[in-house]
Amino acid sequence: MIYFSHRGANTQRVQNTPEAFALAHAQGARYFELDVHLLKDGALAIHHDYSLLSTAGVDVQLKDLTAADLKKYPLQNQFTSQAVYVPLLEEILSLITPGLVLLNIELKNDDNYYPGLEKILLEKLPIKLLPRILFSSFDYSTLQRLRALAPQVRIGQLTRCFNVQDALNVRAESVHTNYTRFTQQMAQICHKNGLKVYCYTVNDKELASRLATQGADGIFTDKIADFLV
Repeated sequence: MIYFSHRGANTQRVQNTPEAFALAHAQGARYFELDVHLLKDGALAIHHDYSLLSTAGVDVQLKDLTAADLKKYPLQNQFTSQAVYVPLLEEILSLITPGLVLLNIELKNDDNYYPGLEKILLEKLPIKLLPRILFSSFDYSTLQRLRALAPQVRIGQLTRCFNVQDALNVRAESVHTNYTRFTQQMAQICHKNGLKVYCYTVNDKELASRLATQGADGIFTDKIADFLV
């Protein structure tokens, strides 16, 4: 069973921040997941939503910001008194690369919200790191463009509506689904076709054990320390 640290140790630090990933790494995580957005100046930011409304209380779209602008918007921090901000991709990579086994980068790009995101992301990632990157997105066209640009990269299909042929068509190696949509039959179909199945977001060890029994190959969890003891 593989345990991905979902947005870092985000029940103890602000999600998708350097502090969250540093803590998860210190707790032993070597599999990670994060979300990437394209800023106005071509920089890549790590954040879940397209807007800062839920995290900074300001309804500003990331696509309208530059890297320098991020420091204008401190994120709400219920854990410490430290000021934290939306980080850039390179900030997170420097923290988690030591010992890294696999990084799942989710491209937030519904309906091609960020034209060119796939190409820019591939150009900015260190070539030597690519074998340890698993790209995913809910936007199927994003995965198709990514595959056309880079036939060699690893892809995981993030889906709300399972269709094994879709995963096979983009030569994915895994299918990622909400654990509430996961079924043993899904696992059987995926395994028959050489695909792994990863479930999100699982924070309960008994649930994780049950999913493993039913054929899940891994989970994304907010509480990575609980699964590495």
